[in-house]
Amino acid sequence: MTAPVFVVDGFTAVGPGGRYVLDGPEGRHAVSVKRLGPGEDVVFTDGHGDWADAVVLETEGKDRLVVRLDSVRHEPEPEVRITVVQALPKGDRGEVAVETMTETGVDAVVPWQAARCITQWKGDRGAKSLAKWRSTARESGKQSRRVRFPEVRDAMTTKQVVAFLATADFAAVLHEDRDAPSEALATAKLPERGEIVLVVGPEGGVSPEELAVFEAAGARPYRLGPSVLRTSTAGTAAAALLMGRTGRWA
Repeated sequence: MTAPVFVVDGFTAVGPGGRYVLDGPEGRHAVSVKRLGPGEDVVFTDGHGDWADAVVLETEGKDRLVVRLDSVRHEPEPEVRITVVQALPKGDRGEVAVETMTETGVDAVVPWQAARCITQWKGDRGAKSLAKWRSTARESGKQSRRVRFPEVRDAMTTKQVVAFLATADFAAVLHEDRDAPSEALATAKLPERGEIVLVVGPEGGVSPEELAVFEAAGARPYRLGPSVLRTSTAGTAAAALLMGRTGRWA
């Protein structure tokens, strides 16, 4: 099994061979929950690409882990980045979508208040929901042993999504209408580098008005296959397809 990942700052200043103390919530998780002991391997990351292999030297109390850093490295951003614009699903399906997209390797997630969204992010509720998505991305990044976690951006309106799509090197709207004219994402011509943006609609689908403005911004409708996926799984399925096609899973 691969070494567990802990999110920390400041370890890059210590350097290889140096001693580092993991404390606070992450230290408590390492000592009291994971019950790590001397000689076990761990990985530290800041979630932005910097990471280090380390070995446990000793534990102190219930929340302090003393380690030796064996290496400090940096994982560069991928040549092809994948961002998913995710319409707000009902209930906890948003966190499910963020969790599985993080495990798959998505680089960024944009919450989208689509016209047909039943869920509304307003005021304190919106702030709490956004915080949950970000926390989910962080915890899922750790669980899946990533050292570069996806950014969960502020929620966007359709107008803001249109402006964002115009900056992409390739943009696609995952459209659920099998009878509508659309190309298969599996055969679409993809860029060798740059930003790919996928738009996932809500349970009620992307409205004709949204499809029109998205296509004007360069995001054509694409289909994944003959079956209709839930909004909480479509982004993950599409991202997995693109991970293979762009070589990121090679």
